[in-house]
Amino acid sequence: MISRLRNWFDRLTTAGKLLVLMSAAVLPLGAVLIWAANSGIEQANAAVSARAADQSRAIARAVDSRIARSILALRVAANGAFREGGPDLCADVAQALFSSPNVPQRFTLRGNDGTLLCVVGDLGQQRPTLLVRPGEVRLWIGPNGSSVYYRVGVQGGIATGALTREELSDAVTATSVRPVSASVTDGTGTMQLSSAPGRRAPQALQAEIVRASHPIAGQQLTVETAISMERIASVDRLIILLPVLMWIAAALLSWLLVSRFLIEPLRRMQRAVSAYEPGSGKLELPTRLGAAEEIRELGSAFQRAVERIEENEHQMADALEGQRKLVREVHHRVKNNLQVVASLLNIHSRSVESQDARDAYASIGRRVDALAVVHRNHYAELEANRGIALRPLLSELAASLRGSAPETARSMEIVLDLESLNSTQDVAVAVAFLTTEIVEHAMLNEPDEAVQLRLHRTSDLTARFTLASPILTDQADGNKERIQFERIVGGLARQLRSNLDKGPGTYGVDLPVFPPFSSDGSTQKS
Repeated sequence: MISRLRNWFDRLTTAGKLLVLMSAAVLPLGAVLIWAANSGIEQANAAVSARAADQSRAIARAVDSRIARSILALRVAANGAFREGGPDLCADVAQALFSSPNVPQRFTLRGNDGTLLCVVGDLGQQRPTLLVRPGEVRLWIGPNGSSVYYRVGVQGGIATGALTREELSDAVTATSVRPVSASVTDGTGTMQLSSAPGRRAPQALQAEIVRASHPIAGQQLTVETAISMERIASVDRLIILLPVLMWIAAALLSWLLVSRFLIEPLRRMQRAVSAYEPGSGKLELPTRLGAAEEIRELGSAFQRAVERIEENEHQMADALEGQRKLVREVHHRVKNNLQVVASLLNIHSRSVESQDARDAYASIGRRVDALAVVHRNHYAELEANRGIALRPLLSELAASLRGSAPETARSMEIVLDLESLNSTQDVAVAVAFLTTEIVEHAMLNEPDEAVQLRLHRTSDLTARFTLASPILTDQADGNKERIQFERIVGGLARQLRSNLDKGPGTYGVDLPVFPPFSSDGSTQKS
């Protein structure tokens, strides 16, 4: 049987032989490709479905976050106003809300028995008989679905606020998701957040609406979304596969023509290049590189390029080692010089009689110590090439500040809550000076109160640094020392390219940090 087939094949013309070979090669590959394309389409459709679900959850999270942020801001402001018990509660709450970005300024305050105390803004229709206990939150949809009302109970009264349809629609728009429709319902009323006309899908795609519901705000509200998903229709799969099959046929024909003179020599050269290890000596290529002169010239070019790369790598390695030694020496000398300056300041402070002069020497010394701590930690991390570790730096700086504190502040506590993060020297210097300024301000004005330092990663490349102390609640009010303090810490925050977020008794900034390191010491890629 085999002999007859061989004789028949030998009698065919070259074109016939090529047709038989192409048919025998293409038909099995075509069947495999059809199966693979069908699997790929199914996976693509599944991925589109998952993307629609993610978009729906993103809308729900955005709406929930906007509502939760507004509730929290109103609760904090109302708690503070009722606790202070000022003559104008609404003015106190409005002032507190004004400092919170993207928080509605419309609210009402009532007593524990529901008595209306004051109103700011137009809230529209409310539920005056609905009472809530301290710590409790109730939400509902207003008439005609124009607003979402939230009522929070605080110590001493009840506060009510509202988010309009436009404000919640802005939260949906900020997600960059364009749903067919999105709405919020409490079971009786519904607020329509967005509605977009359906888009016409391309010919090879089939539009489908995916609807989903997500409870938010402690199960009191539900976000309902409709996302347009474009699936690949089954009838169009053959049209997608035909160009692929045509390309395969043309590629196989080209391969049959050039494999003997081009592909095999190149494969032998590729295996030799892949097996080559830098630094192992000269690149040895196979002696059989085909009949083409261009391939032999390419092999010679490879050898020359490898030799040049090896030579350049040796030069770069020598230069890098010299640079490392120079940088280590510079940081070592800077650290020593700063320590000398700190010692001189300490010696001079002992010889002066004025307390103001001694305080000035101590203040300057603390800043020099802060910079010396940065250089000492940078010098320690040079070998690992990971930047400066902020946790040991801040720990050492806190110990140094406690050690240099005046007698009245020796018992002041510095509480540390720090993650192990690394950053650049510029960031470390700004962080050290910012910490020194705030801790020194606290130890000179509130020596009996603790200072808290918190550092936590917020993403692969950013972290949140927060300093908390009761002294940070005070306002400047014309105090020159306080005004100078605010100007300094604001400048340090700008050096970090971050806004200085001021809260009740807290200052916070965002820091750039290095990504997490893997177990082998390399940076993990996100």
